[in-house]
Order: sequence, then C-alpha cells, then structure tokens
Amino acid sequence: MSMNMYTGFTRLCKGLAVVLVGGHIVVQILPSALSYLALIPAKTIPFAWNLITAGYTEQTVYGAIISTIGLLFLGKLLEPIWGSREFLKFIFIVNFLTSVFVFITAISLYYVTRLEIYLYMPISGFQGVLSGFLVGVKQIMPDQELSILKLKAKWLPSLALLFSIAISFFTADSVSYLPTIVFGTYLGWIYLRYWQKKPETKLKGDPSDEFSFSSFFPEFLRPVIDPIATIFERMLCGRRSETSNEERGYTLGGSTLPGSDPIEASRRRERGARALEERLAAELLASGKKGEESERGVNDNV
Repeated sequence: MSMNMYTGFTRLCKGLAVVLVGGHIVVQILPSALSYLALIPAKTIPFAWNLITAGYTEQTVYGAIISTIGLLFLGKLLEPIWGSREFLKFIFIVNFLTSVFVFITAISLYYVTRLEIYLYMPISGFQGVLSGFLVGVKQIMPDQELSILKLKAKWLPSLALLFSIAISFFTADSVSYLPTIVFGTYLGWIYLRYWQKKPETKLKGDPSDEFSFSSFFPEFLRPVIDPIATIFERMLCGRRSETSNEERGYTLGGSTLPGSDPIEASRRRERGARALEERLAAELLASGKKGEESERGVNDNV
C-alpha cells in the first residue's frame, strides 16, 4: 500500500502542482517577479492581479514542497467527491477572497501602527487554500480516524490553525502567513456552509449542526461561541438561521424543502467515508497484486 499511496493523483491536481512548482522556480530565477506576483498591499492598486497570483506563488522551497504535497493528497480525497469543476471553483474563490481579506488586514494594521512593513511585505503562498481543504475534509469525513495522528479528521482545521498561531510567537514574519491561514480556514467554511451548490438538491450549503462554526471548538467553549456565531449566521443567510434546531433546513411556506436538513449532510459524509474506504481498498488490492507478481517472478527465476 505504501507504493500506491503515492499514486492516483488527479490530473487537475497534477496540473496545479506544476503551477505551484513553476511559480516557485520563477521567483527564484527572477526575484524581481515577486513584486508582480506576490501580494504587496502598497502595490495591489494598480497590480490587482496579485490578489489571484499570490496564492500560487511560493517564496520558499519548504512552502513549495508542503503546498504541492498537500494539494496532491487532499485533492485526491476531495476532487472525486466534489467534482473537478467544483474543486477548481473552491480553489479560485477561497484563494481570491483570502487575498482580499489579507489586503484589508494589512492596510488596517498600517493605519493603526504606521509601520510600513505591513504595506511592503510580500505575502504569498497556497496555505490559505490548503486550510480550506482541511475544512472540506472535516465536512465530508468528520469521524474518520487518522491512523497516523490518532485523531478524528474533524479536528484537522482547528489543530492546524492552533499550531500556526503557536508557531507565530516564535517567528518574526508570522504576518506573512498567519492571516492567510486564518482567513483561508474561515472562508473555506463560509463557502461550504452557505455557498456551495448541491447538484442533487439544487440548494446551497450545509446547515447541519455538525458543521456549525462552534464545531471547530471544544465542547466546553460552544456555549460562548454559539451566540457570537449566530450573529454572523443571520448576516450571511438571513432567515435560515431562524429555523428550529430540529429542522435546520430551508423553509418555504412553513414546509422544509427536501435535501436541506442534516440528512443530506449525513449522506454527504457517508459518501466521503465510502469513497475513502473504496480508495484504500483499491490501493490494498493493487499492492497485493504487485506483491504476488513479484513473488511469482522470484519463483520463476529460481
């Protein structure tokens, strides 16, 4: 299985991986290109395209390796379930909006502190989208236990964010990556919670309690988080937040529309878990066949 674990990556993910590696090589060969590709708040106007290109530009070799590996493996899980078009749409929207919010944050920090570093520090990297991917994994297979880490997949976004915040206390350039991770996580959840269209139901989002904002936090903090989250929920989805806790679905004339309740979210998670199990079974089968072929070859040689 160890060999097949590194195969089966989708064509789209391979193409995006080439873009990430290519962007890193370009800024290494031509350092001046960074000022046009990365998000530099003082230059975003008129270089508005860096709100898009920044996400695909890795400045360090470590960033390029982590982003490429994360894209291939997380994309291997998510793209078959979402579909290539939805997968690419998620990347584009989360990347663009993350850059917009990082730009606003940098400008705000400059006006508060008057430190020009917030205006001229080049910010780039795919970490915002990777953070959004982890939210997608949480949604699709929350109770899937990761054998390596001995924890459930639903805690991946929270732990990654907590780890990034902890590391920021020991690094001088945390401004260059921490806001991207924070906004990538939040916007990934916003997209999946309220905006993602479901072809089978023609509705949007995932209104289930298991995917609420407070589900990112430990149980004892949820009574504090829920009232705050409710304010944002009403701002983002209007009357949907006023539905009962039992229904948690869209209503029309007092009746719940089909496919908008937690049953649909449960089905989606079951599909995700089933897809993961099928992929692992296929890898085990392929690995077993290769083992039999190699053993047969040895016996023939003897």
